Amino acid sequence: MNRKKLVALSLAMGAFAAGAQAADFSDTSISYRYGSKFAEPFNGQDISKNIIALTHVSGYKYGTNFFNLDFLMSDKKDPVSLTQTSGAQEAYLVYRNTIDIGRLRGEDIKFGPFKALGLQLGFDVNTKNDVGYNSRKRMLVAGPMLSWDVPGRLNTGILILEESNAPSGAFPPISGVKARYTYKTHAAFSVDFGFPIASLPLSFEGYGLVIAPKGKDEVGADTATETHFDVSLMYDFGGTMGLPKNSLKAGLEYEYWKNKFGNKASIAGPGSFAKTPMVRVEYHF
Repeated sequence: MNRKKLVALSLAMGAFAAGAQAADFSDTSISYRYGSKFAEPFNGQDISKNIIALTHVSGYKYGTNFFNLDFLMSDKKDPVSLTQTSGAQEAYLVYRNTIDIGRLRGEDIKFGPFKALGLQLGFDVNTKNDVGYNSRKRMLVAGPMLSWDVPGRLNTGILILEESNAPSGAFPPISGVKARYTYKTHAAFSVDFGFPIASLPLSFEGYGLVIAPKGKDEVGADTATETHFDVSLMYDFGGTMGLPKNSLKAGLEYEYWKNKFGNKASIAGPGSFAKTPMVRVEYHF
């Protein structure tokens, strides 16, 4: 890891440590979701996945922390190997720290429809044991974020991404495949939101990313603009079951993912485009 990457990661982790020591608010949840229309590049079949996630959001004096760990379990259509029928397993970790510039300078930054200006730092890490690719993704993230003055939550930002991978599967057939491959530094537009629906115990939540092409992939093919949106309509069962508000939610989720991981359909086939309905349950504590 070069000096620039080390500094960025140190800043993110330092901010996380500061936030953990003085949380203004904190919400931790465990969730489960299931869908049967997942897709993977170079795999033309619909894949079923069970996903368990641990999510944590907290606020501190100078901003917010977000942590999410997904454990994804595929069915046999996304196998571990050509000789086994068990499905692949993946762990995907996301961490984001958003520093509120106004709080840092001691005066809120509000203008037009915006209530805050932030700097987001973070990283993604994953590992997967599928037959074809065996992803070992590492990605650093940094960029400005704007918080909108609306009921609920709406944040948008422009991020700079520096991504690398060290696949160890049969595909792609790269010489020296165990070496880590770094893509071209690229930009992304980010949005995350959560809106209450009138006075009903319903909420509309989600996130989205539009990611610019990241240059050539490991085998020299051009990557494409990646569009990834995930939205859910959730019902709060807390009040009807004698539990605290927003402690138990269930609902429907939908994921739209075009040119997944930057793969073009002309090269990676129909598995590069996922349109996945899911059911979702989450418990907050």
